[in-house]
Amino acid sequence: MNMALGLITIITFIKFVSMIQWFTKSFEELTNSELYAIMQVRFNVFIIEQNCMAEDLDDYDQKALHLYGMENGEVVAYTRIFGPGKKYEQAAFGRVLTAKEARGKGVGKELMKRTLDVIAAHYGKVPVKISAQSYLLKFYSELGFEQVSEEYDDYGLPHIDMIRH
Repeated sequence: MNMALGLITIITFIKFVSMIQWFTKSFEELTNSELYAIMQVRFNVFIIEQNCMAEDLDDYDQKALHLYGMENGEVVAYTRIFGPGKKYEQAAFGRVLTAKEARGKGVGKELMKRTLDVIAAHYGKVPVKISAQSYLLKFYSELGFEQVSEEYDDYGLPHIDMIRH
């Protein structure tokens, strides 16, 4: 019985993740509709869900590549990616999110795999620095990131800096 349930879970995961269409675009390549959908999901996750009153419009979007997954016309996963020297000395990514309806289905891991693939394709094998919410230490450690700072407050949320070499 447990094996059958496990198989159903795996099939559901594969079906959900495979239905997502993935895109990587520069700021200039985004259409108005795409940019609006991205900003809407960022607002919903960071401002509404996490009650984080950070300045989301920080003038970094114009310098980033935007990786996002869409399903049924909705953005369900997103991150913005920076080449070395754009945000930090190292390559970087941030504003990582998975929409509520896509959580617990492996979408976040797929997003990270694709993020690291985009970095490698555009910038080569370079170190990657992130500012991660502290509760995600284990998640990012499993992807090869190491904590390189003490915990600090970022708009009311505990964060740590991490680097992947």
